[in-house]
Amino acid sequence: MLLGLSEPSGGTARVLDYDPALNPTAVKRFVGYMPDNVGFYSGMTGRQNIRYTARLNRLPKSETEDRISAMLERVGLTNAADKKVETYSRGMRQRLGLADVLIKRPSIIILDEPTTAIDPAGVEEVLALVRELADEGAAILLASHLLHQVQQVCDRVGIFVSGKLVASGTTQKLAAQAATGTIEIEVIAAPPLDAVRQAALKVSGVASVATDGRDKDMLVVTANRDVRAELARALVEAGHPPYHLRRRGDELDEIYRRYFAANEPAGGAA
Repeated sequence: MLLGLSEPSGGTARVLDYDPALNPTAVKRFVGYMPDNVGFYSGMTGRQNIRYTARLNRLPKSETEDRISAMLERVGLTNAADKKVETYSRGMRQRLGLADVLIKRPSIIILDEPTTAIDPAGVEEVLALVRELADEGAAILLASHLLHQVQQVCDRVGIFVSGKLVASGTTQKLAAQAATGTIEIEVIAAPPLDAVRQAALKVSGVASVATDGRDKDMLVVTANRDVRAELARALVEAGHPPYHLRRRGDELDEIYRRYFAANEPAGGAA
């Protein structure tokens, strides 16, 4: 809908003050889009595919080849640039998809699951590139179910449940909105565990300390406020420096689960 490829069933959208339904060509000049399953001409090389995209976007011939080489290098495909796409792995196709998006230097970039089927090292490179593009001034809309990756690179997050936007904002804002009346803090500290428990219970604001159900070496401290600083200080002074100290609920996966539970339809998710 944002690209003008389909019309909304209700409401309106504006992209750089254009209505995509009325001015799709104008929108496409400024927007780059990469779907989760990128399609290329398999009998052509990666470079030939990007060259074709450059021609479709009417890029000046004088700068096309240099720009193609620069984009392929940026996504780590220089060595495979002149091999046929039919020999590419799924991850390489995703990288080529990014180069295809970037060739026209869009001011807005829409990415749908950009790290699908990429190895861990490649994922880090792609996320670093996304962050770099944002820092250079591009507006990036990233759709993903890999929420830990979203948390790594996104400035603002929107949470959808059953097709409706139920919350949006920074991760910190979403965590605060989804928070319950109490705070849980995970603690792993120098043993013995009972001594760690007793030191934690002495901190003002701590209501209870229990052993985590999945990790016998971890304690879960329940408090009526964020006592991490006081807790860390108390454990160090007691001779049990913490190895792990984390407030539960700050991870985007946890935040999403809370919003989903609060907004899931009575019949369950389809």
